[in-house]
Amino acid sequence: MSAKQFSTRIDTPSKLAETKEICQAAFARQKSRFLVCAGTGCVAMGSLQVLTEFKRLIAERGLNVDVELLFEGHEAKTAVAFSGCHGFCERGPLVRFEPLGIFYTKVQKTDVAEILEAALDNDAVVERLLYQDQDGNRCLTEHDVPFYRGQQRIALERCGATNPEEIREYFAQGGYQALAKVLSTYTPEQVIEAVDSSGLRGRGGAGFPTAKKWSFCRAASGDLKYMICNCDEGDPGAFMDRSVLEADPHAVLEGMAIAAYAIGATKGYLYVRAEYPLAIARLQKAMEQARQWGVLGENIMGSGFSFNPEIFHGAGAFVCGEETALIASIEGWRGFPRIRPPFPAIKGLFGKPTVINNVETLANLPHILQHGAAQFAAVGTEKSKGTKVFALTGKLRNTGLVEVPMGITIRDVIFDIGGGTSEGTKFKAVQIGGPSGGCLPEELLDLKVDFDSLRSAGSMMGSGGMVILDETSCMVDIARYFLEFTSHESCGQCTPCRDGVYQMLQILTDITCGKGRPEDLALLEEMGRTIIAGSICGLGKTAPNPVLSTLRYFRHEYEAHIHDQACPALSCKELIAFWIDPDKCKACGQCRKACPAEAIIGEKKVPHVIEQSKCNKCGICFETCPDKFSAVSKVTGRQKDALLAGA
Repeated sequence: MSAKQFSTRIDTPSKLAETKEICQAAFARQKSRFLVCAGTGCVAMGSLQVLTEFKRLIAERGLNVDVELLFEGHEAKTAVAFSGCHGFCERGPLVRFEPLGIFYTKVQKTDVAEILEAALDNDAVVERLLYQDQDGNRCLTEHDVPFYRGQQRIALERCGATNPEEIREYFAQGGYQALAKVLSTYTPEQVIEAVDSSGLRGRGGAGFPTAKKWSFCRAASGDLKYMICNCDEGDPGAFMDRSVLEADPHAVLEGMAIAAYAIGATKGYLYVRAEYPLAIARLQKAMEQARQWGVLGENIMGSGFSFNPEIFHGAGAFVCGEETALIASIEGWRGFPRIRPPFPAIKGLFGKPTVINNVETLANLPHILQHGAAQFAAVGTEKSKGTKVFALTGKLRNTGLVEVPMGITIRDVIFDIGGGTSEGTKFKAVQIGGPSGGCLPEELLDLKVDFDSLRSAGSMMGSGGMVILDETSCMVDIARYFLEFTSHESCGQCTPCRDGVYQMLQILTDITCGKGRPEDLALLEEMGRTIIAGSICGLGKTAPNPVLSTLRYFRHEYEAHIHDQACPALSCKELIAFWIDPDKCKACGQCRKACPAEAIIGEKKVPHVIEQSKCNKCGICFETCPDKFSAVSKVTGRQKDALLAGA
């Protein structure tokens, strides 16, 4: 078949199957290709320069530069393309050489010529760019890397493996086959039944059964219904939805169309915060391609079903992740949550029945409908089926995006996949669920990661943030940090959240400054319970979680701050001081030269001294003192008081 004979309009499911075969055969004619990660993380580290250099050097060889749809009689020795996020953000920019799957990390523009020569001329590997595990072994493919080995990918199945701006690659990998299957062989009720059998629960935070929400909307009366994809990801350190939108936008669109068919919606919105320009651009291009090929829009694949979603740019308000606030925002109002009932499935956008699912929930649907509900339900636990995507951040050796089966232990995620804490420090806690989640201690490392287990431990699944904290982290200050975020992001509509969270923040701030009172702990617990009971929306109902969980598991740190005026983690500035040990100081002068406050005095061969009245506790002296001397130390509590008294 020639390029002219190849139609770009799919009007029947059989035409989609034919298109899949053509695309698979065409891409198979590429003998090899370099796939450069162009997710936001790798782009920030220079991956686009790497991609440009690959194109330049490959073009100099007279070879194909871009991945093209190659028809019979044509083939390419090699090509280059970009992909979305691979997930291993800590090691970017990432490059994969196919079909061998050779996985290069931390690739720079200057490395491209060596990679190209090794791959095309010598059939060799650039060893120094392969990932090296903790035992010193080099990993040839990403499947050999411990970070990937413990994962099970469903929502992220194609992320990092395909070009997100090429719909033909999505077709080649079975894209839109689930939608065709649904439209040609399933009634809407059968789709809901299949999703119910899969056990899929919403991945946006609360874990509400997806099929139940759909069935409410399906049964609601109304001539117009809406399907909304919630892409408003506002948790600090979270980038799950962004990465899926950047790497596999067609999976989200296909899942959204399946959901719309099930509930009877013909219009929809993708609510994406404006801070995600790359995700928006790729999503917009995917929508244009899908409409052009007939798998989105009017009369999809000749089925008579039409679905026309559009992108709505959110302004970055964290509260708009709550579905009723999101609805108000689309309607043009301030993002105030609304009292429920009525629930959006009955009365939502513009007063019409509306379903809101998040990105990850929708990205799971093509897999469930194509491979069967039983296959998805076989993964996970009895009440938490499937997998969950997490953004691993914090004091961790291997940070990035991971997808793991429900029921995996926290220990397996942090130590097997994440590689343990960075710089050899001791693990202290993990904060799961974003600013509304809880901090879980070392003794709960073997807790299973599922909706119910996390909730019983005082945390929550949330959208999927997982922040690792080590012995240098003050749990009181961590609670204060997250409460500062939720206080700032509160819409201010209801008194318990608006005033209560702010007052809790003031108490925590006083404690970290050494002004806490013994009665503050009971007051924090009482206020937390009151805010949870009295707030209108999920932001207020979960905002006290970081405080209540740290009081539950790390109460001794609060007591040390209050009773001993000490910060055990040596983190709270008001409760620490820096001191130079005269027996260790060699008077090298490095700390004195680096001090921005000119608080360090001393001459050659004379141990230096910190003038405490001038010290701003920036810690530069501690960082610049040579390890072989280790003369500068932090002190707290009585040691600090004694030091200041002596000064």
